[in-house]
Amino acid sequence: MRATGTLIVILLLFASACGGENSERATAPAEPGPTVEPGTSTERGGNTVEPGVIEEARANAQPELPAATLVIRTSAGEAVEVRAEVADERAERQTGLMGRTKLAPDAGMLFVFGRERNLSFWMRNTLIPLSIAYISADGRIVDIQDMEPLDDELPSYASAEPARYALEVNQSFFAERDVEVGDRVEIPEEYR
Repeated sequence: MRATGTLIVILLLFASACGGENSERATAPAEPGPTVEPGTSTERGGNTVEPGVIEEARANAQPELPAATLVIRTSAGEAVEVRAEVADERAERQTGLMGRTKLAPDAGMLFVFGRERNLSFWMRNTLIPLSIAYISADGRIVDIQDMEPLDDELPSYASAEPARYALEVNQSFFAERDVEVGDRVEIPEEYR
């Protein structure tokens, strides 16, 4: 009887650790930044960061990922460059930009999936406001959304159409550079 109870607990833990196929966490490696003292909270982008959240996010952050320079070709004929870390493994995608307190102005993270499908992200343990562009297999931006820090409420930020890639950058990056739905992203060969 005790072995059965232990087996059930193990199965429940395993099931809770496995996310749905279409659900990924938006978030990546921790950088030095402010800490939250016990018993205090910090306002960040309109959301309250409870004590310990930054430390938890940093503890779950991942090591530095490979980077690639992406070029976005806008409908106005501009070339917008983004230096993006590449998350192409499930664990890397699930951790994403968690624990970051800042992101360089022209930096981001490219999430690479094995096939085109409806994607959904959330902002659990993500401390900075981000914008996300969902990108089809042929490099066309199919959706752009702004995401708020620490927003892990469902429904999450779901793509309007199937996508194979997602590119996260600082919030307003796309708007400031006139990047719109329909623009093209040049994906490096090794990630196609």
